[in-house]
Amino acid sequence: MPGFFSWIAGFFTTAKPSPPPAPEARLFNSASPSEPKTPADGNQSLMLLLEENLFCWLLDTGPARLRGELSHSDRALQELEHRLTNNKVEELPRQPMTLPMLMRALSDDSGDRQKLSQIILGDPSLTDQILQIANSPYFRTGDHTIESVDQAVFILGIDGIRNVVAAAVMRPLMTARNSREAQFAKRAWRWGLTCARASEFIAKFHGEDTSAYFTVGLLPALSYITILRELQRICRAQRGGGEPDVALIRTALARYQWVASQLIASEWGLPPKYHAYLMSAERPVPDQEQTTLADGMVIGSREVLRHANQRNLPEEDLDKLVRLTPEQTGRVRAALKAVLSETARG
Repeated sequence: MPGFFSWIAGFFTTAKPSPPPAPEARLFNSASPSEPKTPADGNQSLMLLLEENLFCWLLDTGPARLRGELSHSDRALQELEHRLTNNKVEELPRQPMTLPMLMRALSDDSGDRQKLSQIILGDPSLTDQILQIANSPYFRTGDHTIESVDQAVFILGIDGIRNVVAAAVMRPLMTARNSREAQFAKRAWRWGLTCARASEFIAKFHGEDTSAYFTVGLLPALSYITILRELQRICRAQRGGGEPDVALIRTALARYQWVASQLIASEWGLPPKYHAYLMSAERPVPDQEQTTLADGMVIGSREVLRHANQRNLPEEDLDKLVRLTPEQTGRVRAALKAVLSETARG
């Protein structure tokens, strides 16, 4: 990631020692409040454990391979960083054509359902995606099938349809291109939806913009598939067709996930507050009252791993990592359990 540069005024003054570099941003980052529930180093260890368990599941591997030697990887990581910091990522997903029009319609509180339905119906592919997602366990509100876009808007409401649209826009971008990507893309999509719903639920507790938090909750999953594809492209060019190993993929994902998320938000022209939400999760400020996205990522990751019967964060440690009351945490977990159980039955 690029550093911050400053001019040193005066040629005859003694330069102060450079401050130590900021810790590398990970997927889960502890803000370390003044009166932490557990020591900061203990929090960080738990965060790293949850992150490792998530990568083991996404990459379908064990901890030993995940921690393997990064042989011949420096050049690949340097090239990946260069592309990310200079906005030269070839695999960066471009803004879907209908997104600006949809965002304007969805942000207009005075707009009517018919206008929104007409915009969606103007894109047959998006229409199919919206109906599929609206009828998925993540959004279905009852036993009846939603058969039309107008019905979806009516049943789900504006906030609900905003989230369905966000998921429908991103879903094709998360579709596997080949058999090697299939399992990773499928699991990343499920993880992204779970974290997005968790962030949405938590935003409701705080009276925040639930739709915005749902959207940014999907971006880390989209950044993962973007980084994986870019890394594959780089390794094929540098190694004459070689594929990146899991240790290299894990390092790239852990190191650059937030940079890639910010790039996607910029490429899509998302509002400034979306960037602020991403930054608050990447670099949480000590003693900040709430970390909605960060808490959503932690709870969503733990629940998707629990449902997949994977190595996981001990249940008694979850409360140490989120800025929620036990009652709030329980409500979010219960909602996610219901969604994931229904997904398995479907």
